[in-house]
Amino acid sequence: MTLGRAPQPLRRPERAAAMDRIVDIATDGRHLSALRGFLLVSQDKVEVGRVPLDDISAVIVHAHGVTWTTNLVTALAIRGAPIVLCGANHAPVAVCLPLEGHHGQNARMRAQWEAGRPLSKQLWRMIVVSKIRWQAAVLDAIGANSTAFDLLARRVRSGDPDNIEAQAARRYWPMLMGEDFRRDRAAGGANGLLNYGYTVMRALCARAVVAAGLHPSIGVHHANRGNAFALADDLIEPFRPLVDLLTVKLLARGVQEVNPEAKRAFAGLTSLDLPGDGGVTPVALAAIRAAQSLARAFEVGRAAEFSPPRPPSALELAGMDVAAPNLGPTADQTWAVVTTADAS
Repeated sequence: MTLGRAPQPLRRPERAAAMDRIVDIATDGRHLSALRGFLLVSQDKVEVGRVPLDDISAVIVHAHGVTWTTNLVTALAIRGAPIVLCGANHAPVAVCLPLEGHHGQNARMRAQWEAGRPLSKQLWRMIVVSKIRWQAAVLDAIGANSTAFDLLARRVRSGDPDNIEAQAARRYWPMLMGEDFRRDRAAGGANGLLNYGYTVMRALCARAVVAAGLHPSIGVHHANRGNAFALADDLIEPFRPLVDLLTVKLLARGVQEVNPEAKRAFAGLTSLDLPGDGGVTPVALAAIRAAQSLARAFEVGRAAEFSPPRPPSALELAGMDVAAPNLGPTADQTWAVVTTADAS
């Protein structure tokens, strides 16, 4: 839900379902304060929106020049809501947590840390299957034959010991980019566009992970000791094909390097609406829902609780204007409150 300039209090959620509301501050120069049980967002002393403090599960700040009051930080801490501060690349660099902690977040991090290998391997299987199905949808959207990918997805076992993910990649890249293409993280051109797009999506997943009360360095598969965002690198996998599809469309339009047009397109990708069973869902909200469902899977010890993003049909994906997604907030769309139901 994106709020405009007029103050617009949000209704409290129904008591039948607990709600997680993540306030995302993405516009420079905003001032955040607390007043009579509300978080107020203002610009030049003019209120642009508010949300009840009791409904907030996290506040994410990834804009420049944002200020806030001590009263607000204290009010959020009392309610156990973290403040996530992001750097220039939009990846989290610090988290303000209450000293006494929040029972939900403490439980999630403890469950994440204590998750056994069987659960982690089952979760990784689900991530790999989702990624392969997304790759198939992208190939179908460009008119390629993806029949083999459905078979590959069915063959993925717990933990992917047969490395079906790599087998799918060896088929996927030539079909998407041509026989001469080689994925090279140090190269420019198409590889440079992919690298930039993945960086944007990785930052989005890292914010979603932290806001869901999980520790970003404890992954289910990626486990490099020097990787502060291992879990984000797990969660990003199903979203990578969206970046791939946008890269193909940019290349078709003559964009051969990371220029301002490419940066705007990749930034707008996070607000692209994805068709789903419950209507359209922005990519950013899909990442948050995936992270929160992953947190529930850790808490209850059941991989079935995890809901990775479901790919649209090839027809839906082909019909989406991926090459020119919404490029972000307009003057009247200055901050967002993402609301998701927590059924646990």
